[in-house]
Amino acid sequence: MCRCLLASSDFSGIIYCTACKQAVAHLILLEALNQMAIYIQNSTVIRAAGNPPKTIEEFVGRINSVTSALSIARMKSPSGWSEPGQTPEFDEYTVVLLGCLHVKMKGEEFDIKSGQAIIVNAGQWVQYSTPSPEGAEYIAVCLPAFSPTLVHRNTHSKD
Repeated sequence: MCRCLLASSDFSGIIYCTACKQAVAHLILLEALNQMAIYIQNSTVIRAAGNPPKTIEEFVGRINSVTSALSIARMKSPSGWSEPGQTPEFDEYTVVLLGCLHVKMKGEEFDIKSGQAIIVNAGQWVQYSTPSPEGAEYIAVCLPAFSPTLVHRNTHSKD
């Protein structure tokens, strides 16, 4: 059994060691979580909603570090990317590193540029997009951690 404790996951929910690619028992991961520090060597790329596809690199969260308290991910979204509107059950803190992220909420819209940030509180309807030619790269922190069951995306096509 692997003792590397560098956890990653595929979409089946099986947790693997990123160093040796062996399946890792949940008990070993729980032991790692009780340590004073957990070194996260790399991110896990997660499928993203929206078109054209954006890249989500989760560093801390439910998949890469088995952390439900919060998630930290680097997003890279191309020009023209847009995702369905959503009403998440988590607060989302976003810092734009490059480009511009368009944030649409009920009654107001924001263009968050490089070096700027926005906080969207849980329960607020929001839609993210990157209509500008340069797209955007940004860090998103969700509290509690992002989960498909907590995001509540719109299912109709107009948003």
